[in-house]
Amino acid sequence: MTEVEIGIELTLNGVKRPSRVPPRRTLADHLRTDHHLTGTHLGCEHGVCGACTVLLDGEAVRSCLVFAVQADGSEVTTVEGLTGEDGALSPVQAAFRDHHGLQCGFCTPGFVVSATALLERNPHPTDEEIREALSGNLCRCTGYQGILKAVRAAADGERPAVE
Repeated sequence: MTEVEIGIELTLNGVKRPSRVPPRRTLADHLRTDHHLTGTHLGCEHGVCGACTVLLDGEAVRSCLVFAVQADGSEVTTVEGLTGEDGALSPVQAAFRDHHGLQCGFCTPGFVVSATALLERNPHPTDEEIREALSGNLCRCTGYQGILKAVRAAADGERPAVE
């Protein structure tokens, strides 16, 4: 039996990327398999852990719960897309590195994307607002204090320790 594929086009990390996908392929699988953007991690595949969080038209979403065809015509930003064209880390990425928010690193992309979305809509969050915004992301290493410090530092505009 021939599998049906549907043509879609994403603006992926700032670049228009046409492709053909099976209708039931998730956005997470599409990013990892078809575009080799492996920073989007798959943890629970039920939208619970947040490891697969990406920005879809500026909103943080669980890419394991979105079919790739649903994202047709949208702008998708993965953790790789947060890095500058010169390879410089975003302020949130640098803050995670500088404030021990990385832990084992599996959950980090989801946290970084969720924190970026938070700071886009609320550049000066309280610690409670940071905790609430990141409550949908799970860190199995329990590195929450470092993650909170990292987001606080990014919100406060701390300069990265290493350029």
